[in-house]
Amino acid sequence: MFKSIRWRIILPYTLLILLSVAGVGFYLSNVLYQAQLQTLQDRLTDDALLIGDSLLTTLTNEESWQAINRSSADWAELIGARVTIIAADGTVLGESHEDYSQMENHLNRPEIQDALNRGLGSQIRYSQTVKYDMLYVAVPLRQNGNIIGFVRVSLPLDEVQARQAQSRTTVFVTMLVAASLGVLLSVFIAMRVTQPLQRLTQEARRMTQGEMLRHISYSRQDEVGQLTQAFNTLVEKLHSQIRVLQSEQGKLESILAQMTDGVVITDGKGRTILINMAAERMFNTRVETAIGNSIAQVLRHHQWIGLWERCRKTGQEQSDTLESPRRDIFIQGIALPLGDALPEHILMLFQDLTRIRRLETVRRDFVSNISHELRTPLASLKALVETLRSGALEDPPAAQRFLYHMETEVDALTHMVSELLELTRIESGQVPLKLKPVSPRKLLAKAKERLSVQAERNQLTVSLDCSKKLPCVLVDKPRLEQVLVNLLHNAIKFTPPGGSIILSARLQENVILFCVQDTGKGIPVEDFTRIFERFYKTDPARSSSGTGLGLAIARHLVEAHGGKIWVESVEERGSRFYFTIPVVKNS
Repeated sequence: MFKSIRWRIILPYTLLILLSVAGVGFYLSNVLYQAQLQTLQDRLTDDALLIGDSLLTTLTNEESWQAINRSSADWAELIGARVTIIAADGTVLGESHEDYSQMENHLNRPEIQDALNRGLGSQIRYSQTVKYDMLYVAVPLRQNGNIIGFVRVSLPLDEVQARQAQSRTTVFVTMLVAASLGVLLSVFIAMRVTQPLQRLTQEARRMTQGEMLRHISYSRQDEVGQLTQAFNTLVEKLHSQIRVLQSEQGKLESILAQMTDGVVITDGKGRTILINMAAERMFNTRVETAIGNSIAQVLRHHQWIGLWERCRKTGQEQSDTLESPRRDIFIQGIALPLGDALPEHILMLFQDLTRIRRLETVRRDFVSNISHELRTPLASLKALVETLRSGALEDPPAAQRFLYHMETEVDALTHMVSELLELTRIESGQVPLKLKPVSPRKLLAKAKERLSVQAERNQLTVSLDCSKKLPCVLVDKPRLEQVLVNLLHNAIKFTPPGGSIILSARLQENVILFCVQDTGKGIPVEDFTRIFERFYKTDPARSSSGTGLGLAIARHLVEAHGGKIWVESVEERGSRFYFTIPVVKNS
């Protein structure tokens, strides 16, 4: 409670008001008491002087002094006070309320001494005679310049004290009302003063909680008003800066989100403070779990942890590569300190070079494969030419055989070059597709018909599994027949005698799923991702016939029709080649 500025204002003001009111009340009470006492004293003084004047005019001899006691009672009844007549030597000559003969000498009474020395004596004290507080007023009786006695008039102070108590009550009630009004006024003032401060405090707290600040209205031009205006100016500047920061942050987030390279930033203790989506995918984590965790928990590989350690110790850029044949990934990591911008912070950049490495492998294999495919017919042609030159031309039958073989090799080269050019044209989109609605069953039947002789020669059974009610597909008929012929040709080539091949098609959502299934020797799992590459063969020795371009052509033609192609196979149990083609809408 005492930490609040409101109470720091209210409590001092309340204490000041209460002390002031108490002091004023005490002062007024004393003033009123003294005023009443002075009034009573003046009254008694006047009564004493009046009694003294009356005594001086009526008492002329000693016998007259004997009647003083009787007149004392009369005077007391007349003025309503106690009257005592005292001789110059202090002897009591008359007393209105007591037996004067039993009273002791009064010369040493304070009021008598004051009257003797100063001409007037006044004293408040406890009376041993009547046993309560009395106000005494004494005046001297002078005759011919000599003091012949004293007149003392007194009253009990119970009436004065009662009046004083009544006055104090009145003053206390008045002061209490005034104090209450003062306290209420201090509370009101404190509320008025601290209300805008409280609003400023609430807005500042909202600001610390990340909420949007609001403009505070305050019309006065006092110090609080100036503070409010300064706060409003600060709010406007903060809003402007926040908008700028949000714009910059949005740009940074967009850049990081679109980057294909993984980005991780750590602090001096190795805790992750930033990670982008590429790094999340690369290390199979999420930003919610990565932020705040150590680099070891996020990257989870000793090579990257060692890379970070080397960069932290040397303060220089470090790089390393990670290749995992099991996961078929190749990643290059770079760690560099952020310098003065963010001391002790390290930026780690991860480049996934798996695709580039795979492309390099494909390119290398392509060069090797095409070289191998070309070397055999070229070597055969060279040998035949040399044989002819060495004398075979003189033997017409032998020369004809050699020319026949040369023609065969040239035809093989021509076929290979034609397929390669065809594949290149398909990949570059230079082959226009003439799309027409065609029944899936007709496509399968045409492919079966074209290769039926070859299947019979290899002692294979080719069956058709396709409903006539399937919707049509929008395709370039010769091109899609080429896909089916290539797949069926491979199935016939790699299925041993006595096997079977099934050509099927079925509706699956909005596409027709074609399938060429055989009972051949199958394909190893590691070759699934590369079997559709040009010149790729599952036989490392490349002893099988064919150019290795059929499946590559099939893949590009299917993708040109908006479909997908893939393979499922189990070694020694056969393979299934699938591809999808979208159906014709409203067919």
